[in-house]
Amino acid sequence: METVKTLKLRIKDKHAKAMLAMARDVNTVWNFCNETQYRSLKRYCNRPKVWLSGFDLQKLTAGFSKCEGVHVDSRTVQETCKEFATRLRQFKRQKLNWRVSNRKSPQYSLGWVPFKGEGIRYRSGRLLFNGMSIGLWDSYGLSKYELGAGSFNEDSRGRWYVNIAVKVQVEEKRVPDGATTLGIDLGLKTTATYSDGSKFDMPRWYRLSEQALGIAQRANKKRRVKAIHARIANQRKDAIHKETTALIKKHAAIFVGNVNAKAMAKTSVAKSVHDAAWTMFRTSLKYKAIRQCVVFEEINEAFSTQTCSCCGVIPPSSPKGRAGLGIRRWNCSDCGAEHDRDTNAAKNIARLGLQALAEGISGV
Repeated sequence: METVKTLKLRIKDKHAKAMLAMARDVNTVWNFCNETQYRSLKRYCNRPKVWLSGFDLQKLTAGFSKCEGVHVDSRTVQETCKEFATRLRQFKRQKLNWRVSNRKSPQYSLGWVPFKGEGIRYRSGRLLFNGMSIGLWDSYGLSKYELGAGSFNEDSRGRWYVNIAVKVQVEEKRVPDGATTLGIDLGLKTTATYSDGSKFDMPRWYRLSEQALGIAQRANKKRRVKAIHARIANQRKDAIHKETTALIKKHAAIFVGNVNAKAMAKTSVAKSVHDAAWTMFRTSLKYKAIRQCVVFEEINEAFSTQTCSCCGVIPPSSPKGRAGLGIRRWNCSDCGAEHDRDTNAAKNIARLGLQALAEGISGV
């Protein structure tokens, strides 16, 4: 069985100038598509509104790559038009944000250069793209893969990376003896609590670096600020990748609560929500589960904290509402079982996940 995986590799800094030149041309194409689409929706002389497809935009931009001073090829132009049409449908808007090429502008758009699979080649440790030979740090061994579509992307520090899709073989998971079902309750006090009673208490990397970040911001040291943010992101990704990989290797089925991170990020605990990285944790688990043939589902966690995982009822003694947020342990008034708040929720999530799985199998 094959699946698609995206590899991210850093390219040599000496290519940054050429990449920026191509990114400016991509921004020009994007902004042309944006303006053309917006104008097509205006009513002129009772003409009907027209939603342009990626194919329509590709016809309108044909020949742009042959103009003097343009650094991108026709395939990159076509991919830009296709991506614009896709994002327009996704966000359901008449006009998207403009892409800004001025690096001194606060609205500067980080560089982005898309490409098709047939537009890039790998040879002798270098990428051949648009007449350029691009050096990179090949930590994956790209010669082993068939290269697909992808893009070159710039980060906030001006470093460039290539993100490229490749096909990989999914090996059938060898379920270890004693492999179990795992329920996961996500939280702020503890990043993840598992139904087996263990916990993943990831350090709050932003909080730990907040003082150094504040000093750099007050001193207006922009490069230092970007470096601290990048370090925080790398520390968070490293911790999550190690934990999720270990979970996938140990369990045959994993169920996670569907806590709404986007809504929580608009409350007074927004900083803690972003630091907990719930969405990154779930996304990492999901794609690793697919690659390893592990069952993965997000489960509605409503009332999972209040329900007793032993008797399945919501007793009067269970913590409820905001007043019950400080209650970390409680006893069920119906069956007398003693519960840790988060572990109880994780057990309920695992139970609901197995029920949903059984219903799905029986309904086939």
